[in-house]
Amino acid sequence: MEAGTSGTHMTFAVIKTGGKQYKVAANDVVKIEKIAGEPGDVVTFDQVLLVGEGDNVTVGAPLVAGALVAGQFIATEKERTVIILKKERRQHYDRRNGHRQRLSTVRITEILTGGAKPTTKVDDIAKARHEKRIAALAATSTASVTEAPNAAAKPAAKKPAAKKAAPAADAPAAEAKAPAKKAAPKKTETKAAADTAEKPATAKKPAAKKAAPKADKE
Repeated sequence: MEAGTSGTHMTFAVIKTGGKQYKVAANDVVKIEKIAGEPGDVVTFDQVLLVGEGDNVTVGAPLVAGALVAGQFIATEKERTVIILKKERRQHYDRRNGHRQRLSTVRITEILTGGAKPTTKVDDIAKARHEKRIAALAATSTASVTEAPNAAAKPAAKKPAAKKAAPAADAPAAEAKAPAKKAAPKKTETKAAADTAEKPATAKKPAAKKAAPKADKE
């Protein structure tokens, strides 16, 4: 149903942003596709597809001429992880990925028609809070970057000096004190000595007595 509207403020509207359509009303807090902005900024949506107040509804073709929706930017945050699973049976194909969409949160303040300008003002408190948070993060990052070079610049700890080797002049004296090791007998000599020790000494045969000379016969 399309009918004329009176006044500049409407009760509800349908806006288009980020390729999606949202039905909004004054003081609504909506999450939309990410838009540029900082907390406390005033944002406007000029792609208004429909405006209405009670039973009076104006439908655009495709947009409502002179209609505008204003709001205050709150924050941009990541949503919960969405799991994307692709699988083909008996093809050894299995892919699992995650995605976290960034969405901006906006509080709708007013819906205007007839070319009226928004009266919404910047939220100074939210803006100051955001700037303070950014400054604190910058100070933290600067401190961490400064500490890293200082840590690298520290000289390495000196290792204890190794004990000096004894002078070469003392080496001959040490060698002289140590008794010389006897050379191990060769295997052949050891075996010959063992064979000699095992054989008993043969007794010498007594020498045969010489026969007495025969007396001369007279």
